[in-house]
Amino acid sequence: MNESSANMTVAVRYADSFSKAVTKNVIVVILGISINYINVGLIHTFRKHQIFYTNPRYILFIHLVINDMTQVTLTIILFVISYTIYRLNVSVCCIFVLLALFTTENTPLNLACMAVECYIAICVPLRHVQICTVKRTLILIGLIWVTSMLSALPDLFITLATEPLDFFHSQVFCLRQTVFPNPLIIKKRDISYAVFLVIVWLVIFYTYFRILFTAKAANKDAKKARNTILLHGFQLLLCMATYAAPQLLSVVQQWFPKNYTDSLFAYYIIVQILPRSISPIIYGIRDNTFRRHLKRYLLCKVSISKATIH
Repeated sequence: MNESSANMTVAVRYADSFSKAVTKNVIVVILGISINYINVGLIHTFRKHQIFYTNPRYILFIHLVINDMTQVTLTIILFVISYTIYRLNVSVCCIFVLLALFTTENTPLNLACMAVECYIAICVPLRHVQICTVKRTLILIGLIWVTSMLSALPDLFITLATEPLDFFHSQVFCLRQTVFPNPLIIKKRDISYAVFLVIVWLVIFYTYFRILFTAKAANKDAKKARNTILLHGFQLLLCMATYAAPQLLSVVQQWFPKNYTDSLFAYYIIVQILPRSISPIIYGIRDNTFRRHLKRYLLCKVSISKATIH
């Protein structure tokens, strides 16, 4: 579980009334189910049509969707657990935290790869087919996961080397800092996050301005590509709040001391839930091809339901 949602639930467990705690959990669960329902429709549409699963752009997109589904599901499970079970076995918590870290760090890398694909399609169109192949895209997705694992797995190895065996059988509130408590891990995390964000932002800015200055202003595809990269940038900006959670939470506490728990809840929704709702908008709604097939799937589903009723 990342620091934003984790710190928030620590603060609100005892501060919230029963009715408020139930309301917040219901809101989080409903939002999560809604986002995942839409994403399941996107995945189903992707699987049913060859035009999508043979296109590198849509393969990268659907990987981002699956990654976001995993991230949303994990954070919501831990959110609910924090109000109910409260404490988890350290070994179980390690699995949850590592999966959350992998999916969290995958997001900016995937966004950078999608921006590069847009750049190649607009600025190097004649070589797009040769450069962006399905095989290379799958290898790229594998490299994204390897990079995230190389960033997060050292936390586990350092903890295994420094903590006694009894620690892994104990019960703790499931946070990254409680299952990976070594101070060295925090320094490593800050450095790795800084490197991730600098590289991704450089890619986002470079691809956007290259498309802006290379493509003709009248080119509709170029305009759409620029807008897509801007959406990626906005999504990345929201994701960055996760990496700067300790600093941002300190600011929130100073600004809203009387409504701290409610402010933290809003912060959790904006930082954790909202970025995961942008992915369906980028291709599920804005992309004409995907929208046409998704609409056809939804209409077929509705017509089948009506036929069954009659």
